[in-house]
Amino acid sequence: MHSHDPAQPRVDFTVDLSSHEMLRRAHVLDALGSDWDPVAALRGEEEAYELLYSGLGPEQQRVYDELVAAGVLPRGGGGHAAA
Repeated sequence: MHSHDPAQPRVDFTVDLSSHEMLRRAHVLDALGSDWDPVAALRGEEEAYELLYSGLGPEQQRVYDELVAAGVLPRGGGGHAAA
């Protein structure tokens, strides 16, 4: 570890990445395309989550319930697949 020499002035170094972030976001939206529907995407994520935890066996359901109670997993649809 280097110590700072008080005889040498400190130089503040700042990098503004806001323009880069705006460019990154523009590229992401361009890659998603104009027909991307965020509501439908979220709905699909929720349906996939429901399906993932559907049809659990008794022991799996017990573990799932423990994980939900501990705050590790969010409460889902009760272990049943989405309609």
